[in-house]
Amino acid sequence: MAAHAGEKAQKTGDFYCAHCSEKVHVKQGDEIPPCPNGHKTFETRRNEPGNKS
Repeated sequence: MAAHAGEKAQKTGDFYCAHCSEKVHVKQGDEIPPCPNGHKTFETRRNEPGNKS
């Protein structure tokens, strides 16, 4: 499931950039920021509390 900068995170977790794999940690309800390299699409999400990854 792709996520995009500017959207609200539905769950707390680590979002990994689809372009450069940089990690951004976001808490549930917070706006997803661009990755440190300025990209705005995230391909994977990990380390969600309650989910095994």
